[in-house]
Amino acid sequence: MSTPTQRPTTLNNIGVVMFTVADQDAALDFYTRVLGFEVRGDTRFGEHGEHRWLEVAPPGSTARLALNPPMYDEPGGSAIGVETSDLAAEHGRLTELGVADLEPLPTDDIPGAPRLFMLRDPDGNVVTVVEV
Repeated sequence: MSTPTQRPTTLNNIGVVMFTVADQDAALDFYTRVLGFEVRGDTRFGEHGEHRWLEVAPPGSTARLALNPPMYDEPGGSAIGVETSDLAAEHGRLTELGVADLEPLPTDDIPGAPRLFMLRDPDGNVVTVVEV
């Protein structure tokens, strides 16, 4: 909340969400092959190119997901929400690919709750698929 003594923010967008992953190539495979994301950036940096900045996103998304190696924490433990207009079709597609933990959550009896299901990537990060 802004007060009269504070200057207004210049922040206007969430551009990148970051997940910590144990193996960037394995994470890249999961997000592109299983979830259908596309690569938005894959850049080596550092004096000898020892670091890698890897970004993926659903087609058409302006927000990106960075898949980072552990720096301060162990892999996993983060979460994102992705949106679909057809929850049943996406659930069916991921089930055919053998992704576990895909049971839709029973939200029909919760007023205002969207239809959704959750899954985990290979590092334990949670991806919540929400019907919009």
